This record gives sequence, structure tokens and C-alpha cells, in this order.
Amino acid sequence: MEGGNAMRKSLTELGLTAQGGAQALVTGLSVDSRQTREGHLFAALPGTNVHGARFIATALERGAAAVLTDAEGAALARDLLDGAAVALVVAEDPRQTLSYAAALWYGGQPECMIAVTGTNGKTSVASFTRQIWAELGFEAVNLGTTGVEGAYQVPLAHTTPEPITLHRVLAECQAAGVTHAAMEASSHGLAQRRLDGVQLAAAGFTNFTQDHLDYHASFDEYFDAKAGLFARVLPEDGTAVINIDDPRGAEMAEIARHRGQGILCVGRKDEADLILRAQRFETTGQTMRFDWEGRPYQTTVPLIGGFQGENLLLAAGLAIATGADPSRVFDTLPQMRTVRGRMELAATRENGAAVFVDYAHTPDAVGTAIRALRPHVMGRLIAIVGAGGDRDAGKRPLMGRAAGEHADQVIVTDDNPRSEDPALIRAAVLEGCPEALEMGDRAEAILRGVDMLGPGDALLILGKGHETGQTVGDDVLPFDDCEQASVAVAALDGRLA
Repeated sequence: MEGGNAMRKSLTELGLTAQGGAQALVTGLSVDSRQTREGHLFAALPGTNVHGARFIATALERGAAAVLTDAEGAALARDLLDGAAVALVVAEDPRQTLSYAAALWYGGQPECMIAVTGTNGKTSVASFTRQIWAELGFEAVNLGTTGVEGAYQVPLAHTTPEPITLHRVLAECQAAGVTHAAMEASSHGLAQRRLDGVQLAAAGFTNFTQDHLDYHASFDEYFDAKAGLFARVLPEDGTAVINIDDPRGAEMAEIARHRGQGILCVGRKDEADLILRAQRFETTGQTMRFDWEGRPYQTTVPLIGGFQGENLLLAAGLAIATGADPSRVFDTLPQMRTVRGRMELAATRENGAAVFVDYAHTPDAVGTAIRALRPHVMGRLIAIVGAGGDRDAGKRPLMGRAAGEHADQVIVTDDNPRSEDPALIRAAVLEGCPEALEMGDRAEAILRGVDMLGPGDALLILGKGHETGQTVGDDVLPFDDCEQASVAVAALDGRLA
């Protein structure tokens, strides 16, 4: 990443100390040797399969003035580095060191920032927080799975970008006048220290269920990664906003309490600060009743699913934790809109049957989504489910079981098979729901599901949500669940020319 032709900073200005007291004027930062330019600090980081030190030679050929790595990387590249006119920075945790250096390099971020972690709901909570801030008159964005949205917009390749990209984007947001930002904190991003240079005012926890065990060695390691947001990233004077209803919520709150952070609990339990008392579900939304500081509030919001109500209150808690007036926050809630691909109404048939799209791609999320939609549906609930390739294989039958237990009819189809055999992925999902229909072609599965809808029925298409492509092998083929649902409804209702 370039920092601008005129921009140069010393290693000291980036908080770095090179071996032997060597100095260098750095012109930019890079983690990909192919993007290294003259004068860059190249970060040779330990990887899952290959250590970044293997690419130091390329970085030096392209003009790197300094190398940041760990002791293993320095040993691997000793022959290259000995006698080279390059400053070597050896850090115990080079990923964290890079995050701090990136923050100092770009030197700016929105003045009020929050991050939210959890297995499910991060995107919705971040978006709702941004929407609340915007309704209150702030220039606000949310960053994550759906890119940067709001007062400044740019696509992102990862839910939590690597630190050079992250701090460049945060600096761009600040330069564009953004004052408030809500970001998603993925377990990968937290484990890899990508957020460690971000200054947070508050952080939120949604829930904790099985996911990403292809990356994390155990369930406990996965939880520890999430907990890092409170144990390491959120400063001691920050506020932790915790879903106390989750079985691991009390543990997360205790971590925050041990750090001396303020704690604001959200949930249905009486010990919560923001208490969800009741929800009444209608066809296109819900009415929520909740308490804050002993006072009852009631509001109607255009959101489908009880869990979206819970996500909304967590977002309200984050807005309050960052200084917003509670009454004004609650007044904004009827203006909230669902995130694309999160319990999104995609199409409605002439007989009144509705088609919804949701990003649920874990066993808990699948079950939660179907259960949440049920109170809004008078007739049958049909679910389409699949599982991604090259990801946690253990959750596939559990996803099938969750769909089979809560839907009236299940269709198992392809998600993003990636490099795996799609038929084998479907077979694993079908282990948990052997009575389901199997239909590999996702467009055909959606058409079949729409065709099955009678008056009062609903179809829930799970797994891909906002995505506009389907990854098959090395190819990303155009595919949008909402678009396919609209086409299917138009075709079956005779609205296509």
C-alpha cells in the first residue's frame, strides 16, 4: 500500500526499533511482496501454511527499506538479511506490531468508534448502530461483511481487513468527514491482531455458537479469539455492551469487568440494563416492549425475526454507551432498515406468500432464522439450505438437522462449493435432514421452493444473503438469491414478458 509520494516516516515515528539501531525512512507499508515499493516496510508475517519470510527476497528486489518479522522469520531469511542495506525489526508478535505501525502511519480514524463481535448478528448490529447515529445527525459508517456503508462507501475483501487496508480506510473515512464508525470484529481478525491499533469507545458481544472450527483448533480457542476484543483491544475506559442472554455472555462480561471497563448488559433477564420484555410479530415487522432505567418503552420496527429485535437493542446499547441520549436513540428505532441479505423480504407472490433471504450459515443461525420467521407466517415454512466448501465440515449435518427440526419442508442445495465436490457437501447436510429434497442447482432449488408456496406460506433461502456471486472451483459465477427469487416469482406468476 502506498502512503503517498511525499509521505515518509522514520521507524521511530512508527513505534519501531530496528536491530543494531538501524534507521530507515519508510515510504509505505506492505504485507504482499508483489505490492512492495521503493522504501516500504515489508511485514513478513507467520502464516497458516507459509511464513512470509519466504517472500523477503522479492520485497528486497522491489526496494524494501525495512523488514518487520518474528524470530523465526529472521532466522529463515538470515542469509538474505546479513549485510543487506535494510533495517530489520524483530517483534515477538509482528501482527500486533504491524497493526500499531499502520495506525501511526495513516494517523487518523473517526473520533467515535465501536466494534462488535459474536458468531451471528455482527453485520446487523454494526449497521443498526450506524443507522441510529445517522438519524441523530452524525456522519457515520459501518465496516464489515458488506463493505463500508453510510456516509462513505467502499468495498472490502474481508469482514475485518488486514491492518494496512483497515487503517487506510479509517483515515479515508475521517478525511471524508465521518465522525462515527461501527465495525465488525471477526474471530480471524481478532486472532490475527488486525484491530489492535484501533481506538474504540465501546465494543459489543452478540452470541457464541459453532463456526470457523476449520481455522480455530477448538471451541475454546474460538471463544478466546472473540474475547480478545474485551481482553485486549477495548481500552480500560471503554464500555462493553453484552448480550447477557447468551450462555457465554456472563463470562464475556466478567472479562470486561476484570479489565475495569464499563458494562452495559442487554437481554431479557432482569439483571440487564436494557431489558427486552416482549415482542409481537406482524407480517412485515414487530412491536417491541423494553425497559431502560426502570422506564418502559414500546416501539414498532420494520424488522423480521425476534433475533433482529435483540440485535437492534444491542445497537441501541452501543449508541448509548458512546454518549447518545437514550430517549433520542429509542425514537430512531422505527426508522431502522434491515441489512441486505439479513431476513430480507426478496419477493411476494400474488397469493400473498413471501420469500425471504438470510445469510445464516451456521447451525445455530439456521435454527434461529427459521424459528424467528415462524411467528410471521400463517402457513407452511419452506427452507432452502446448503453449506460452503473448504470450511468447517463438522457443521454441515448440524445445519441440515437445524433446518429439518424447524421448517415444514427443506430443500438442500449448493452454497459456495469452492474446491470441494458439491454432491459430497450436500450429502453431509442431508445426513442431518434425510427427508429433505435434494437439488444441486441453486436457481432450480429457488424456483422449486417458490413454486411450492401457497397462500400464507413463506420461503426462507439461507446461506448466501447479500452475496452476488457463487464460488465454484476457482470461478465466481454471478448469483444473487434475492434476484433469483424475484425472477422465480415473476415467472411463476406470469409477470415475465
